[in-house]
Amino acid sequence: MNTLVQRLTKLSDAEEFLDFFGLPYEPAVLNVNRLHILKRFYQYMRHEQGLEALDELEMFKHLRTLLARAYGDFVRSTPAQEKVFKVFQDAEHKSVTLDSLRMTLPENR
Repeated sequence: MNTLVQRLTKLSDAEEFLDFFGLPYEPAVLNVNRLHILKRFYQYMRHEQGLEALDELEMFKHLRTLLARAYGDFVRSTPAQEKVFKVFQDAEHKSVTLDSLRMTLPENR
């Protein structure tokens, strides 16, 4: 296992990943989207082919680009629009109207 991969396995939160790759971030964006960003980063990495063949510097640059892309997704969009997690995927095309909620309330006496 190369040293870059070993160092990455020790990182645990979004701030650590962004700091490690030297990427600037807005705390307000990160506070709302941290898990979504990391999940999207993982998805991008999973779809990449040939990462293991890169030398450490090239792998670092490539992963940095993928993390910046994942972070940027949530600067421009919302978790509900990006649908990274299953709960958002399952909620697509499902909505509850205000009238249907009103019908569940007890009648005023």
